[in-house]
Amino acid sequence: MATDAAQPETNTLSAAPASDGLAAPRAVHALSPAQERKLVDYLDDQFLEVTRNFKKRSDPSSSLSTLHAYLEATHHMLSLILQIPPVDPSAPLRTSLLLRLTGEVLQAIPGYTPDTETLPLLLAWLNDLDQAWLAVIRGQAWDTEECKGVDVELPPDAPVSPMSQTERTRLRSLLISGTDSLEEWLEGLDTRGEASLEVTLQRLGLEQAFNELFAGTLAEMGSLGGSEVNDPRGMIGTC
Repeated sequence: MATDAAQPETNTLSAAPASDGLAAPRAVHALSPAQERKLVDYLDDQFLEVTRNFKKRSDPSSSLSTLHAYLEATHHMLSLILQIPPVDPSAPLRTSLLLRLTGEVLQAIPGYTPDTETLPLLLAWLNDLDQAWLAVIRGQAWDTEECKGVDVELPPDAPVSPMSQTERTRLRSLLISGTDSLEEWLEGLDTRGEASLEVTLQRLGLEQAFNELFAGTLAEMGSLGGSEVNDPRGMIGTC
């Protein structure tokens, strides 16, 4: 995927050493209007480029002819979105962009043919997405080295908007429907003569990971209230 455009600067985190040797919360500041415009323009271009190349994935000219290439391209976007600070007015932008990316990626994955070589990379991507949503729901910043959320120190009187119920409902729907689609997609995996898909996943050491897709995010949303989140009918095959 072409990435000639300059990547916008979103580094608004600064480390705060603690006197007791423990990691202190990181200080965060919202993006400036100019930073936000530059970031949105850049990501809009990346979304367009990914969509264009995904649609022509069977064409030799596509840069996203394989699932491996698609996952690498979209992980770059995931990492950039997660660097948006969790403080208003930037926090809602992070949520909306991550919802967009989540929907597009979960819809696109079944467009490729599953293969055992790419499944570990896919699971790593989906695990990062699960950790990403945990960070957003908890209002945390993203640690690019540890690939998980970290607590932050907000400016005095800084407003922080939690995810709305509409956003939470949409997210849950995306994860549940995406998981269902992935389960159907995996049925097309070449099991190389093995008795079943479950046997193949067990051999690869991936069965538990697939059974627990998005378990962290779904559990976190359930712990924050809302009886519909805890409805076991919506959790089948996800955790």
